[in-house]
Amino acid sequence: MTIVTPGIVPASVLLAEPRPAWLEEWARFAASFSLDRLEPEVVAQAKLVMLDCVGAMAAGMQEPELSALVRRMARRGEGNVAAVGAGIRLRGDDAAFVNGVAGTTLELDEGNQFARGHPGIHVLPAALATALEGRRSGADLLGAFILGYEIGARAGAACRLRPTVHPHGTWGTIGAALATARLEGADEPALMEAVNVSATLSVAASLRSMLEGATVRNSFCGFSNRNGLAAWDLVASGFTGESDSLRSVYGSILAEGFQPEVMVEQLGSRYELQRNYFKRHAACRYTHAALDVARMLLAKHAAIDPAGIVEIEVETYAHAAQLDSAEPSNMLAAKFSLPFALATTIVHGEASVPAFRQAALDDPAVRSLARRVTVRENPAHTALLPAKRPASLTIRLADGRVLTGETMTNRGDSVDPYTPDEVREKFFELTVPVWGQIHADKVHAAIDTIDLTEGTEALDALLASPPRAAAR
Repeated sequence: MTIVTPGIVPASVLLAEPRPAWLEEWARFAASFSLDRLEPEVVAQAKLVMLDCVGAMAAGMQEPELSALVRRMARRGEGNVAAVGAGIRLRGDDAAFVNGVAGTTLELDEGNQFARGHPGIHVLPAALATALEGRRSGADLLGAFILGYEIGARAGAACRLRPTVHPHGTWGTIGAALATARLEGADEPALMEAVNVSATLSVAASLRSMLEGATVRNSFCGFSNRNGLAAWDLVASGFTGESDSLRSVYGSILAEGFQPEVMVEQLGSRYELQRNYFKRHAACRYTHAALDVARMLLAKHAAIDPAGIVEIEVETYAHAAQLDSAEPSNMLAAKFSLPFALATTIVHGEASVPAFRQAALDDPAVRSLARRVTVRENPAHTALLPAKRPASLTIRLADGRVLTGETMTNRGDSVDPYTPDEVREKFFELTVPVWGQIHADKVHAAIDTIDLTEGTEALDALLASPPRAAAR
């Protein structure tokens, strides 16, 4: 039968296509993967990423809406997996969900500039739940986490999401499913099936949610973890997926193109978590280049009176320039407002968690300065993506001075990384207020030695400890 309507391909043509070669190669790689064969630097980086994710989860769990969500989840019955920093254990799928939500709430979770998203927090909650319920070793957990991160990050790098799609809740589902399947001993065919099923369980995540401050956006990563677990449950029960679902979903539905060669480029010799970034500014990564320049100018020129700033001009790449709203409605919207992020950084000296809370949102000095920030795209900056994330700042002062600065990269990127000690310092900044120094030290030590432990019960017991405020 001949079809003349554009975009509709006959089933006889679609079904004649073979299983993609990259997926078979990936399944062989994942099935034979061994933590023992990795370079020590890869293992060390994986532990740092895991540590960073746990810190983000524990701190995010203290937000009022997370506390309320955990209480609602517990109404369905408690389980044996920690809701990190909440002082309660939930069913595995519920714990994976709330931990994923908590990990993105403060906008401090690590990410990957080549994937254009946050692979770690899309994988770790599901992997933690699966490892604990399956009584797997710490080395099994760490290895599965590395694999899940790897395939999720590569899927993100291989596609070009539509401009209206938020990366949270999309390709991260594949990483969660692969880590889960690996922990449950899946063979090559089952691993391929898990990838194909999970790709079709991605969230239709709207980018506008983050711009409006619609906090449902914080749930997208939680759904990736929950749906990754569900994908494996389906495969283990006999359900099947499309033969090439990544191409379907990320070639034409959620994205505008899929490059399968990226999925296996230097597979096994280049690990994507070594090309990750860590965050110190509690705001969208797209604001970080401008915030880095602002911090540099603040340090160089000592005190800059916000009231003496006439105007701030920002030139940056397209995705950052999109964040031009100067009137955020809540904390989440403020984290995705480049004018507000700059203003609160200058007023408070840093883009810390408190710098985006209600007191800062209500601060007339911050609000006034944000309205004096103009943002525009520089196409030359956009052309440098994804390897570079440039921004140029011009600050015009009432006394006639003009301060300028520029950066091509963000602090924390793989080309300008934070040191391991700086990442650990961030972890303690996030977790000491939750658990206290002694307990935070124990969590750090448990993650640092995770590959040497017979099980994950000890780590879960630490993560299940109640926050200090609840313990009093």
